[in-house]
Amino acid sequence: MKNSIYASVLFFLIFLVACTAQKKGSPNPSAIQTAADNTEAYLPLLRGKKVGIVTNQTGILSDKTHLVDFLQSKNIKIRTIFAPEHGFRGTADAGEHVIDGRDAKTGLTIISLYGDNRKPKPAQLAGIDLMVFDLQDVGLRFYTYISTLHYVMEACAENAIPLLILDRPNPNGNIVDGPILEKEFTSFVGMHPVPVLYGMTIGEYGKMINGEKWLQNGAQCKLTVIPCLNYNRKMSYSLPVKPSPNLPNDQSINLYASLCLFEGTNVSVGRGTEQQFQIYGSPFLPKSDFSFIPKPNFGAKEPMHRDQICYGEDLSAVAKVSQLELKWLLKAYNATSDKSKFFNSFFTKLAGTKELQQQIEAGTSEKEIRKSWEKGLRDFEEIRNKYLIY
Repeated sequence: MKNSIYASVLFFLIFLVACTAQKKGSPNPSAIQTAADNTEAYLPLLRGKKVGIVTNQTGILSDKTHLVDFLQSKNIKIRTIFAPEHGFRGTADAGEHVIDGRDAKTGLTIISLYGDNRKPKPAQLAGIDLMVFDLQDVGLRFYTYISTLHYVMEACAENAIPLLILDRPNPNGNIVDGPILEKEFTSFVGMHPVPVLYGMTIGEYGKMINGEKWLQNGAQCKLTVIPCLNYNRKMSYSLPVKPSPNLPNDQSINLYASLCLFEGTNVSVGRGTEQQFQIYGSPFLPKSDFSFIPKPNFGAKEPMHRDQICYGEDLSAVAKVSQLELKWLLKAYNATSDKSKFFNSFFTKLAGTKELQQQIEAGTSEKEIRKSWEKGLRDFEEIRNKYLIY
């Protein structure tokens, strides 16, 4: 009886301590924590420094507090906010010009890193002691946040400013697939010799840029990566906020790699609807049971095939894919009557090679196309393995 009472009291005390330790608003210690929640690892590095921050609406802690607001509450001196494509609040269309400005909530200066000013200028970095980078990547070569990372790293290297990446899980973090980018097709939607899906967090990717000396003139920046906690790349991860206007949910993020290649064709991927990157179709495909009409909306002011009936497929119920799927692209190409108008010049930039378009036009099977990627993927994985954290 005495032992039973003792055990009960001990259990209650342990429970009480655990509840007390788990303060209101604190992250669950057993759940995945982004680096932004790993505050003990990075706050000491920021104290007494004048800080620049590259972030947007995805830079939040687990209680949805924005990183900028959190740091200000801790008396960290933020000098400038640098915003990627889609802007600081993440509301601009893909490719839309984002102007510099001032954040209404904090009064801080915002400098756009999209458009003509993709790389911070020395004058814009003046007075900054340390740069912080916190953006939610989705693991695709043509998603421009890693291109922004490249230019920020380059500017930091040239101006002797240390860079601190607050890491976040990659929702496609266990997939390595697709053709490797060839140097002649380098652009803002593909800057490095990596496959379409590279299976790395943005912190790991930053280490790779540095380690492989991909910055201009082989420069390297002084880089520190603050890791996520309780995370490995085999875990599924649902984003708490849209990373950009046209990636509204987990399904769109998972299908993005496969459907984004349509952006180099005359086929819509649902911009101008509520199902972006979950459907595809065009007026040039045969009539089918599924159709949609793109209209201007929050993510596309001038969507492709605006006000026209597009026939195609609804993929919103497709099970999670674990590779770059070509079947929908091949199906649409084969069903298009005038194939000479199917591709546009953007396709090779997205694919990172001319070969994929040539293979599709030649009638090469998906199995044969995938076989042609094998050596490039093996070589890339050898490089990738050097920089993995999780």
